[in-house]
Amino acid sequence: MLRRTFVSLSGAALAQAATPQGSSAKVKPGIDLFSIRSSGWTPFQYLDYAAGLGAKVVHFSEIRFIGSLDEDNLRKVRAHAEKLGIEVEIGMRSICPSSSAFDPKQGTAEEQLNRMFTAANQVGSKIVRAFVGTRADRAGTLPIEGHIANAVKVLRNVRSQCLDHNLKIAIENHAGDMQGRELKMLIEEAGKDFVGACLDSGNPLWAIEDPHLTLETLAPYVLTSHIRDTAVWPVAEGAAVQWVRMGDGNIGINDYVRKYAEKCAGRALSMEIIVTQPIVFPYHDPAFWRGYRNTPAWEFSRFLSLVDAGKQRPTMPAVPKEQAAQREREDLEASMKYTLNLLNA
Repeated sequence: MLRRTFVSLSGAALAQAATPQGSSAKVKPGIDLFSIRSSGWTPFQYLDYAAGLGAKVVHFSEIRFIGSLDEDNLRKVRAHAEKLGIEVEIGMRSICPSSSAFDPKQGTAEEQLNRMFTAANQVGSKIVRAFVGTRADRAGTLPIEGHIANAVKVLRNVRSQCLDHNLKIAIENHAGDMQGRELKMLIEEAGKDFVGACLDSGNPLWAIEDPHLTLETLAPYVLTSHIRDTAVWPVAEGAAVQWVRMGDGNIGINDYVRKYAEKCAGRALSMEIIVTQPIVFPYHDPAFWRGYRNTPAWEFSRFLSLVDAGKQRPTMPAVPKEQAAQREREDLEASMKYTLNLLNA
């Protein structure tokens, strides 16, 4: 078993300070390991580090974070997590064969999902997280509805195997691929008896959607989550969107977390902290709307309200590659402390 010397004392102190005795938080604080994607640790190091920050759930959102799907590795990860009192969730990437994000070298979507079902049972995960695509899939020759239909077909093909493994598939609103109403349609068409949502709070802004609307739409279907804050403001082309640490944005993240705790009680509230440079969404350009023709005006107006209330942020210097891992941990630790204090307020 690996020693925990890499876990800073400040991390343990953070967890103790931010988690008062007798806390009655309704959700399980967690960490999506994509938050610290540059660390390159073993799954056991990730688990030890997360425990030091007060996490009750560790979300291995991609296979690379858990090392391998080898049964011996998974059973060791499960034993280590259980020793730490941590619940494990595992995930994969795209299950949509028509998405540019899908990797056919790993087999068919059905084959990939079936491997994950076996792995989930071995590591003790109750879900398998997956996604359809990215915002690039909204702008191609096939409309997003076509990609959704292809993903639904895959999901229906593995329904019996998923239920046989006593699992559910958590589809994420990923990288601006789907708005809340579209993911709801996917879940209901595939079958909500075995498909639900991995609700991401940052990705709706990449789909020109108010994240509070996404939460309202998908709350009944939520199986797990990715949580981060976002700053948004008007620019000449349309809107600038920048992912930031928890508490540094202007989308009302405090109210979002409180509403999530009420509407999704018992689910994981997992930090996926990604601090980025701003991305511009040029909605003043008519060509931009090719991928959003079915967006109702009343929904877009909610997004505009967030944009119009924002103010331009100063340009951040790029983080040198050699400092990326440390900066990611600093961003996560600050965000975890902020969120635990919010949950326990």
